[in-house]
Parts: sequence; structure tokens; C-alpha cells
Amino acid sequence: MTPFEFAQTVFDAQPFTRDLGAELLEASADGVVVALDLAPRHLQQHGIVHGGVLSAMADIALAFAGGLAMGSDAVTSEFKINYIRPATGAGLLVRAEALGVTKRQAVVQARVFAGEALCCLAQGTIIRV
Repeated sequence: MTPFEFAQTVFDAQPFTRDLGAELLEASADGVVVALDLAPRHLQQHGIVHGGVLSAMADIALAFAGGLAMGSDAVTSEFKINYIRPATGAGLLVRAEALGVTKRQAVVQARVFAGEALCCLAQGTIIRV
């Protein structure tokens, strides 16, 4: 099974990820790319993407990138997010890569884009399960 096939199997087994509408586009030991076609349910009262959606997309990408880098099933231990600008448009694209990997954990960074605009950065610690 390739890293992408493994990641897709895990991705498909997550009810929240499916309900959110996230899609795994790329997955390897080098990182992941996750996308989301935006719908009205993803917005808050000002017509921009809800911060919880941005946070969830970052968390999903962080965990997958960290797990693949460690070659293990993994979960998020902690992460922080910096919102840079409001997210609007038709979709989100999240790129995540592990910056530091040991046997037990990976420190991972994710960049969330709305169209061409960088709307937030996240960094987290992902641990082996």
C-alpha cells in the first residue's frame, strides 16, 4: 500500500472529515495537500469562512503530514494557529509538511490558502499512536 493509499483509507474512516467535506489531494512522507470546496455551512455571520473550519482543516493536514513522516498512525498533541486574513472564495487548500521528526513525534507546519491568499499558518506537535 502506498503512503497515499494508506492516508486515503484513514481519511475515509474519519466521519468528521467526511462531514466537513475535506478531500485528500496529495500524501507522502514529504507532506500532504488537503482541499475543501466551500459551502454556506462553512461560513460565519460575516460571510467569511468560520475559524473553526480553518482550524479543523489545519489540524487534519498537520496530523496526516506528521503521521506519514513518522510512518505511523498519529494524533495531534497540540497546535497553534495564526489567522492572517479572512478566508473567502470557492475553496481552501492546505499544504502541510513535517519540519522535525523523531520516533515519537513530529513538528509540522500547515499553510491554509483561500484561492491564492495565505489566510492562516498553523504549527503543531503530532504524536505516534
